[in-house]
Parts: sequence; structure tokens; C-alpha cells
Amino acid sequence: MSVHNENPRRVTTQRLLEMKKRGEKISMLTAYDYTMGTIVDNAGVDVILVGDSASNVMCGNTTTLPITLDQMIFLAKSVVRGVKRALVVVDMPFGSYQGNSKEAIMSAIRIMKETHGDCLKLEGGEEILESVKRILSAGIPVMGHLGLMPQSINKYGSYTVRAQEEVEAEKLIRDAHLLEDAGCFAIVLEKVPAKLATQIASELTIPVIGIGAGGGVDGQVLVLHDMIGLNQDFSPRFLRRYADVQSIMNDAIGNYVEDVKSGDFPNEKEQY
Repeated sequence: MSVHNENPRRVTTQRLLEMKKRGEKISMLTAYDYTMGTIVDNAGVDVILVGDSASNVMCGNTTTLPITLDQMIFLAKSVVRGVKRALVVVDMPFGSYQGNSKEAIMSAIRIMKETHGDCLKLEGGEEILESVKRILSAGIPVMGHLGLMPQSINKYGSYTVRAQEEVEAEKLIRDAHLLEDAGCFAIVLEKVPAKLATQIASELTIPVIGIGAGGGVDGQVLVLHDMIGLNQDFSPRFLRRYADVQSIMNDAIGNYVEDVKSGDFPNEKEQY
């Protein structure tokens, strides 16, 4: 007989619900490789998102659209190996679930089997509800994503704040309830008015995690590379930089180059 010993400190979807109930804010950051996953996890972050933002910060693309299912699986497998406590959420990439629920469930099962991630995140509301329900029916937890949805950037035409007009705000509220009713365990709201995000968080029983959605939601998520200053080209109002790692690396690498050129590295103690 096998015995399953659950890590009592492991963050689960159920624990996120409990955090919302007791008013404890949820911290969420991205990671895309083993080293960063280990560092973020050790720092105590509750949720690690293997985001399709890797298309931008890891691959140099201008949008999230080009990243493939194979690439997302490779990145997620690497992150999962370094994580002991945080809940690991994997983004389903563009084209892997939209418009075809059969393809969606096949993509979802492949991600879960090959990465050992904990759950998946999909962008959209009513338009992708069939895919969400089909994935949930397989026992795979789903996090929703509403507001600014980068995979739909060609439809929007810009990265401006969403749901500022009444019609779009009403649809956002309706979609949030549809996702909760379908069985999603949480929703990310990206770049929407703080008042609207606060309203949605108060109406839903599941956690609402914001990025550019104000402080009235149940948690916050940022892209790690933006937050620690590895990426200096992106400076939206909602971003707070907690470090300037790019400058630290520039100095370190510059010193290394100088020491190699001068013959100072390696010295006698640094050779065999």
C-alpha cells in the first residue's frame, strides 16, 4: 500500500481560497527556468506563473503570440524542478485552446503530464468557456485571465487600460462570474480600473489577482524580469522595481572582462 505524504507547507488551490476568506493577500511572480524558480520559491512567493510573457523576456518577441506549446512545456518543466512550496501555474499559449475545445483538452493534458505543473491559466471569458469546462472536466485546475489579454493584442491594437467604458466593464463582470461558475479557482485581472477590479473581487468567492488593477483585489502578480530590473524597457504605472539587477550584472560582467584582458583573472589561488 502506498502512502501519500502531503507537504503541509505546499500552496494549493484550496489554500488560496482559504487565504481570500481570511483576508491574506496572495503574492504571485513569474519564473521561466530552474534557477529563477528556486529563488522565487525560496523567497516565499505563493504562486509562480510560468507565463507566456517568456515570449517577450526570454525569446525577444514583441508579443506573446509566437511562443509554442513545446516551448512552454520546456520552460515549465525546468521551473517545476526547482519549486518545493509555491503553486505552479502554466500559461496555455496562443493557439492551444482558442476555438477548439478538443485541442484545448489535448494541449492541457500534455502540459500537465509533461511538466508536472499544478494548474493552467487561460485568457478569455465567454468565448473560451467551452474549452475551460472541458479542461476542468478532466480534473485540471484552471485560473482565468480577463481585462487586458496579451494574446488578443492584435484585436485591441494597443496595451491601454481595458473596461473603461460601461459596455466592456459589464462584459468583464459577466465573464468573471461565468469563469467562477464554470469552476475556475482564481482569476487574473490585468490593466483594468481599480474600482472595477475591487467590485469584481468583492462579488466573487474565488481569489482575484491583479496586475495593474489596484490594491482592492486579493493578490498581485508581476513579471519577475520587470520587477527586479532585468528588463529596463518596460515601465508602466503599475510596475514597482524592487532592484536594479541589470546594473549589477553590467558592473560584474564589465569587471570580469577587464580582469581577463589585464591578466588578473585567474590569479594563483584560482588555478590548479
